[in-house]
Amino acid sequence: MCFIVARQMQSEAEPVASAEISAFSRRQAMDWSLVLASQGIEAVIERAPERERWILRVSPEQLEQAQQSIRLYRAENRGWLWRKDLPGADLEIHWGAILFCVLLAVTHSLSTYQMPGLINVGTMNPAKILAGEWWRFFTAIFLHGDLAHLMANVTFGVLVLGLTMGRFGAGLGLLATFLAGAVGNLAGFFFHERPYTGLGSSGMMMGALGAVAVHGIYLWRLNPKASRYILSGVGAGILLFVMFGVNPDSDVVAHFGGFAAGLIFGAALSLAPAKLVRARATDQLALIFFVTFSGLVWILALR
Repeated sequence: MCFIVARQMQSEAEPVASAEISAFSRRQAMDWSLVLASQGIEAVIERAPERERWILRVSPEQLEQAQQSIRLYRAENRGWLWRKDLPGADLEIHWGAILFCVLLAVTHSLSTYQMPGLINVGTMNPAKILAGEWWRFFTAIFLHGDLAHLMANVTFGVLVLGLTMGRFGAGLGLLATFLAGAVGNLAGFFFHERPYTGLGSSGMMMGALGAVAVHGIYLWRLNPKASRYILSGVGAGILLFVMFGVNPDSDVVAHFGGFAAGLIFGAALSLAPAKLVRARATDQLALIFFVTFSGLVWILALR
């Protein structure tokens, strides 16, 4: 606990008396000086080696106002000394997201020009799924109806998918959001009126948005005061979902299913042991599984 200690002193070099406010560290003194500056109070920071403290020198007339300003500042920030680094807070975008978006573009080109049959064998189709073609939940993620649909998902996906891969690793990020996209298609399967067809990676990208929004939830285990930061992140994710995911002309059900699944998967990865999630072997296994499983569902679709 810190106390504000002040005293009057007469400097030999200066005929005018000054007052001191004692701080325990240089950082605390600098924080307090900014608080005082915002109130129009001039303060000079000095080191007091004999007391192992830092002091802020203010004019005696402003001492009471300065003390009150610091008390209010400390009251508003009480309990926030946890200050942990948040993995991914530097907003690193993994370059692997660009490669995945290129893959989506290549698949769209194939399904539009060279192999139009891909649409028929890979699109979400409840009747076909009930007949046993479960892989359509996954193959539909790679397909898009037109160029505008593709570009919307790619431009949004480079950002949110890149952030997810940067936070959790390329393999885990891809796998988690891919599964979230499949959950979005599953939601469409259950809640859309039939006949119904669906395709696109928007559910996967909304899953990436959900994972990024909740990625700091692990801080709850370190300090309950972190809820302010966690909830602000989730709130920002919800706002972005409303902005980009509820277009009446889009598949809102699949978007919501993907976003909700992304929240769950992102929270699970954040709360899992960091040594396991951040391990290179774990990420490589997840990437191998993603590539293998993606190839498998397309082999089943094209056989």
